[in-house]
Amino acid sequence: MDKVENRQGFGLGHLVLRVVIGAVILAITAFLTPGFSISSWFSLLLAAVVLAVLDWAVNKITGVNATPFGRGISGFILAAIIIYVIKFIVPGYNISLFAAVIAALVYGVVDAIIPGRGM
Repeated sequence: MDKVENRQGFGLGHLVLRVVIGAVILAITAFLTPGFSISSWFSLLLAAVVLAVLDWAVNKITGVNATPFGRGISGFILAAIIIYVIKFIVPGYNISLFAAVIAALVYGVVDAIIPGRGM
């Protein structure tokens, strides 16, 4: 009997899928959240890549799943911080601190509705 290995890896295919799903969820979140705007498709895709990388890094360093509904209040706060910090990395991505909190909530709801995992 072959042993099936459960890998939580972060391969290229997994990264591309997370970026695409993350970009869709991020676009919907920006549309629904006042005080949150993304000026171009390039900024949206770059923000989705940064979001996936920051989520992965936070998960590896702290062990906390940074999804808004991943680990209760700590996951929600980490998601809001990640969504806010992206503004300092990606040009054309504008969000206020208050909007980041609302966006984390919206992102969590949209992420729960859309199949796959964006964050």
